Amino acid sequence: MAPVSELLVDIRLKRFPAVGQAPAVTAIQSLQFTVRSGEFVCLLGPSGCGKTTSLNIIAGLDRDFEGTVALPHADRPRPVIGYVFQTPRLLPWRTVEENIALVLDPAQARSGIVDELLKATGLAEFRRAYPERLSVGMARRAALVRAFAVSPDLLLMDEPFVSLDEPTAERLRALLLEIWQARPTTVLFVTHDTREAVQLADRVIVLTPSPATVQSIVAIDTSRRDRGAPDVAERLRRLILPAAPAASA
Repeated sequence: MAPVSELLVDIRLKRFPAVGQAPAVTAIQSLQFTVRSGEFVCLLGPSGCGKTTSLNIIAGLDRDFEGTVALPHADRPRPVIGYVFQTPRLLPWRTVEENIALVLDPAQARSGIVDELLKATGLAEFRRAYPERLSVGMARRAALVRAFAVSPDLLLMDEPFVSLDEPTAERLRALLLEIWQARPTTVLFVTHDTREAVQLADRVIVLTPSPATVQSIVAIDTSRRDRGAPDVAERLRRLILPAAPAASA
């Protein structure tokens, strides 16, 4: 397989079949976009528009669709994907360190990357703790460590900070950017929150209501340092909101 530097998505059709009295549903139709190498892109749209379905197709978890997906990879025979779900999905009978080790190959386990990431996320002293001892925010940090520990060619994130209080979510978004800037990779981040998209993204891909297709693509050229100013953040949100009123939060 020849190396691919970009994520290339062309989902022509995704339908869920009828179940019982529920009719068949067309979730995605003619969805095409590209994410460049090392780019942080937010996939923005209202609840139920097909964002998670798109991620599952890209991850290879759902192969029942019409179209093609080309995953970025450069120096490995097969692309490596990190996936951060809406819930941390930590196995309760394994410690933080053991949960992370599940996804690592022997070379990664010996590399020291887990120690570095646990220290960066403030979890070093909790490495032998079981998930029940972790706060919600700490469990989300453990999920970030697990995703970055595999040095992914592509990192998929499905509203990983949803349901958190805003101060906690804000701290985790800042932590995500800090880790990503230290360990650059291509990121596709699903959200329905324009504020989150403005804080994180290089570009925002706005989806229509279901069946999902691209409504607009908005580049965020302002430096992330300057986006924290309320007037700047609001100006950037206005770049997105006219195209996606249903995506505001």
